[in-house]
Amino acid sequence: MKITKLKLFNFKKFGFLEVDFKDNLNVIIGDNEAGKSSILLAIDLALRGSRNRIETEGLDLLFNSRCIEDFFLTNTYETLPKLKVELYFDNLGDKDDYYGRNNSDGTDQFGISLICEPRDELSKDISEILAEGNQNFPFEYYSIAFHKFSGQPYLSFRKDFKHILLDNTLINNEYATSQYIKTLYGSHVTLAERNKHLNEYRKYKNDYKETILEDVNKKTGDYKFGIKNDKKSNLVTDLTITEENIDIQNKGKGRQCFIKTEFALQKNQNELDFILLEEPENHLSHLNMKNLIARIDDSKNKQIFIATHSNLISSRLDLRNTILLNSNSSISINLSHLEDSTASFFMKAPDNNILEFILSKKVILVEGDAEFILLERFFEIITSKKPNDLNCHIISVGGTSFKRYLEISKLLDVKTAIIRDNDKDYQKNCVDRYSKYITPNIKVFSETDDSISTFEISMFITNTDICNELFLPGRITKSVLDFMLDEKADCAFELLDKKSDELKVPDYIKEAIEWLIKN
Repeated sequence: MKITKLKLFNFKKFGFLEVDFKDNLNVIIGDNEAGKSSILLAIDLALRGSRNRIETEGLDLLFNSRCIEDFFLTNTYETLPKLKVELYFDNLGDKDDYYGRNNSDGTDQFGISLICEPRDELSKDISEILAEGNQNFPFEYYSIAFHKFSGQPYLSFRKDFKHILLDNTLINNEYATSQYIKTLYGSHVTLAERNKHLNEYRKYKNDYKETILEDVNKKTGDYKFGIKNDKKSNLVTDLTITEENIDIQNKGKGRQCFIKTEFALQKNQNELDFILLEEPENHLSHLNMKNLIARIDDSKNKQIFIATHSNLISSRLDLRNTILLNSNSSISINLSHLEDSTASFFMKAPDNNILEFILSKKVILVEGDAEFILLERFFEIITSKKPNDLNCHIISVGGTSFKRYLEISKLLDVKTAIIRDNDKDYQKNCVDRYSKYITPNIKVFSETDDSISTFEISMFITNTDICNELFLPGRITKSVLDFMLDEKADCAFELLDKKSDELKVPDYIKEAIEWLIKN
């Protein structure tokens, strides 16, 4: 069984959101406050079907704040907003009770919904509260209901769907760890096995009291020592997970994250249907991150949802599996149409900053270290601001990778300026090579004179006196320009370090920056 689509109405930051999912792996990326965690939470709440969990989260925190603000403009019972989460599934086989058209699409499909709406039988009380005019939203008068698309109630205890939410941002939270272990245990045992375990554990506690504590209880008169055996002290609450006989809560944070995720991903006969991973990269070393990615990639028989800030996770798990969220929009974008060769490139290329690129609004791509070292200073000279102040990013990608990034730029409409060398043939290397990628938001900038073939030559011509002052002393066989061409990064750093206030910006770079910052 697979979740094919999620629709949110007035949930968290989303007034409305519709997201289509892939069958196996879905990597949700976005900047802070984009709603990545909200998507995982919505899936978790709908699958749980637990009113108590909704109340624990708090309706006031789940409702979209903008819809509440808009409601107070009218402040009438008839305009009270509803919160809704809809999960659409592929064919659930013989589970016909999940099939129906009680959904916002109005078509026959498999699915479940979470609906929070004002209770009609309390409409008089609600109206009286609203009439007081104190902007007091009646959250306490809302019903919380779970339904199948057939219209029948969705009851969580049936456990037709097995899932787990693993939030590595809460790795030190005792309650979160306890809930994780409880959920994982429940996914590995049948109801009959669970009842047997509980019964045997209770008997064990009673035997311990009757045997081990017998001698001490003979000394206590009318009062006896016993063993707790209630809902807060039973098998499920006492369970933990160990590695080499050491409780995972006594392991380091990174190892805890890795063990929990790996355990959830294990193949077994009672496996989970859905795994929700919140920032699995938390506390992991680079090596453990790669090992974790390998485990995730190998889990082909589960549907996995990952919310991440990691370049490594988003690229190594195939960019075509990504769902992009933007903090300024409620529209999701995917990269499923990315060419196979480009997706494969980012999976196999050295570690890259692809996530920074995808999440940017305006980007300057450069091909070498020298350009990257000096470009931020050039930006400040031209604009009197730092790139981040104008939502611009400078990324060094290597000249051979430009086309790979431009394909993504074209799909996402990221405003992109390429600054590159003409390598002695401007027409071929800077015009013809990128002709199929050029749009109003993509442009290539270079020296048009073929004799000024590199960044270093352009810098020397534009800043001759400075370069001679810094690099001429000590030169015997090499010219200053030859030295700059041989020691590109070192010379760029020295220019920045010693002559930052005197630098002049080459015209083509000035043109690129001015073009980029235009609205």
